[in-house]
Amino acid sequence: MSRLREAAQDYLVMRRALGFKLTSWSGQLNSFVDYCEAHQAERITTEFALAWATQTPRGSRDEVNWSRRLMVVRIFARHLQTLDPTGEVPPEDALPHHTRRVAPYLYSPAEITALIGAAGRLMPPLRAATWQTLIGLLAVTGMRKSEACRLDRDQVDLDTGVLVIVDSKFGKSRRVFLHRSTIAALRRYERRRDRWCPAPMAPSQRSEEAAKLTALETAPIRASGIICAS
Repeated sequence: MSRLREAAQDYLVMRRALGFKLTSWSGQLNSFVDYCEAHQAERITTEFALAWATQTPRGSRDEVNWSRRLMVVRIFARHLQTLDPTGEVPPEDALPHHTRRVAPYLYSPAEITALIGAAGRLMPPLRAATWQTLIGLLAVTGMRKSEACRLDRDQVDLDTGVLVIVDSKFGKSRRVFLHRSTIAALRRYERRRDRWCPAPMAPSQRSEEAAKLTALETAPIRASGIICAS
């Protein structure tokens, strides 16, 4: 194992211990290390960093993509320079266009109602009830969709009206307090869920179902006929 790869692995372990998930960063950083090793480079240089950032697997010409790839190397290089002062840190003005924010689409109350109505026509009935409850919960709590999809039974206390969001962004957890109307809606869903699916799913199956919900998120939108501005 090269010193650069060993340093990259130690860096990823340290960042994850601080709460960063680094879902895409680890793959990109390892790809950069692969590039350096293929060119027999033992240290980070701006030249190698720029060459790797602009030579994407699919030949992308997107400068935002290039900039984000370079940012992965730049942050790692800053860390590495404290251990090896001979390493270079790519300057900030190299490929600076790393921001491209997409304007969020804000659903009106009428559109939310249309979404819930369209979700009710999905099949089978448990899927319809799950989507209706999920859309309503997102609308009234402001939760991230991934947070709502990962909710488990022991994280929902309808007696006190509290949801517990575990290991969310930056590894943080928090409580979400529910209005009584939301509690009533969740109790209705609970009764229907227990009727159609009385046995709790195994952890692996719950993860699969949460992934399916995320993957199928456009189904109610298509069924409602709402056209979101891109």
